[in-house]
Amino acid sequence: MSGPLSDRVIVVIGGTTGLGLSGAKACVEAGARIVVVGRNPDNVAAAVEALGSDADGMVADAGAPTTAERAIAKAVQQFGNLDGLYHVAGASGRSFGDGPLDKITDEGWDATLRMNLSSMFYSNRAAARQFLTQGTGGSVLNMGSVIARSPSPQYFATHAYATTKTAIEGMTTAAAAYYANRQIRFNVVAPALVETPMAQRAARNDEIRQYISTKQPLDGGRIGAATDLDAAVVYFLSNQSRFVTGQVLAVDGGWSVTEGQYPDK
Repeated sequence: MSGPLSDRVIVVIGGTTGLGLSGAKACVEAGARIVVVGRNPDNVAAAVEALGSDADGMVADAGAPTTAERAIAKAVQQFGNLDGLYHVAGASGRSFGDGPLDKITDEGWDATLRMNLSSMFYSNRAAARQFLTQGTGGSVLNMGSVIARSPSPQYFATHAYATTKTAIEGMTTAAAAYYANRQIRFNVVAPALVETPMAQRAARNDEIRQYISTKQPLDGGRIGAATDLDAAVVYFLSNQSRFVTGQVLAVDGGWSVTEGQYPDK
């Protein structure tokens, strides 16, 4: 299939549901061959079926140090090389004990950092090593959040999560600077509230939805759709962005530039 990702090989860590699956579909439609990674066997099987013959999958925990290494090895063995990594895997730590600083439990802190930051470190390290081995350069795209730069204290006060997303930006820009002369690019896409399995607490709350109507005022004031990020994903993973590295792109419906109005009580 021709397109901006024609014959490029992409690994998507966290690519079996939500934003990751939507991005993987966009990549396949743009011509890529894909390996997706997820924890749930049924989700992995369904994703591979939906993505078609140019895709394969792997069941594994993104928070394990060797998961990305194995996924990249699988991609290289099956498709010949690695051209891009899209790291989407992550989760809210709220159920583990994340929250405002004075209420974060040790378990909540550790679990949130493992799921969001350690997993990104493992995948980015594995991709950088593979690109250096190949000597080809490549593109890494990480999933951030507008929460890193634009907090929302009343409804989204999960401070360990915000810490991980800020740290993702820091590691991305540091790596972008260090590896630029090797033609390895690192960028971040940062959404606001998007309709995904992770966002159901907020998406189903009428008060938060009313807040979002002014906080994300674009396109009628709505919660984002996973497909809203797809064009950016293809752009960053393709040669269309070959002169771009170390950047954070907010795809947020206006969140980061608007105040938002709290509903009257």
